[in-house]
Amino acid sequence: MIQVVGACAAGALALGGIGLSAVGGTLFDFALNPRAKRSIMARINSGAASGLDASVFAADPFRQEALTWFEEAKRPSEVPAFDHGTVHGWHVWGRGVVPGEDGRRSSASTDTEHRYLIMCHGYSGRPSDLCREALMAHRAGYSVVLPAARGHEANSDRYVGMGWLDAKDLLQWIQFVIDFDPEARIALYGVSMGGAEVMMASGLDLPAQVKCIVEDCGYTSVWDEFAVQMGNIMHLPVHPLLDAADAVCRMRAGYGFKEASAVAQLAHARVPMLFLHGSADTFVPFWMHDAVYEACASPQKEKVAFEGAGHGASSYAQPERYWQTVSGFLSRHL
Repeated sequence: MIQVVGACAAGALALGGIGLSAVGGTLFDFALNPRAKRSIMARINSGAASGLDASVFAADPFRQEALTWFEEAKRPSEVPAFDHGTVHGWHVWGRGVVPGEDGRRSSASTDTEHRYLIMCHGYSGRPSDLCREALMAHRAGYSVVLPAARGHEANSDRYVGMGWLDAKDLLQWIQFVIDFDPEARIALYGVSMGGAEVMMASGLDLPAQVKCIVEDCGYTSVWDEFAVQMGNIMHLPVHPLLDAADAVCRMRAGYGFKEASAVAQLAHARVPMLFLHGSADTFVPFWMHDAVYEACASPQKEKVAFEGAGHGASSYAQPERYWQTVSGFLSRHL
């Protein structure tokens, strides 16, 4: 597949404007169109590939336990998308949280903490990728809500939003929790693209029920991340090829790669934020950890690095330290 994209790109450089438009469409479909016959997302959705690096994650024994729990405990959820239609996901209410006949939290609930964690997965993944973290949070007394990103799982009828469009949908998921429990105390948590998503949401007009945000290995902007992948995976020049894909994305998906910036949104962040990243991450390079932290305007912010951890693998590389870090932060702010 990458060879096909590379061949198209080489032809585009020779053909000029018309060729660049064509390769822009090819790159867009390859990365962001789950309905394209040849794309990363089509392979994921068909079951031909996994959203996770199996060599890192599959060996963890707790993951299978957590996945079994999640598949049994999850309940379907949907909210209005910010633009049109609906987007889908899952939820698991916490122990002691009882839904009433009207679908809202019942007065029969014995839970007194009203703590909710909205968990956002990464690119080419699915909500169940966060099953370990969800189970740990549930055991600690949290209700968990796990939206599927655009272009993923039940939302594969949409183009991938790379966190930018998903951040706007995230406001609807927050409202979903508030409608269920007006006393909710909500934390946002995201990994990789989900990390970018919650950072992009940090600059929006968040309801008062959102108390804090945890991001793990999110990127500075969609442009920056694609530029890294153009060089590392495709071995293609950023200019003019990424510019061409950006133009196609604006026309077809309604957003631009530079516009979709976590750094720009973090300049408006007000809630406490925790930034996590593995030092051996090359997919979302480790330098982005400092960049997003420095961009954050929140008066309460923390950053923690996990030595030797690869992309999205910090919670696997040092599970006890990871959960202590996250749970300690959540306890302080929820």
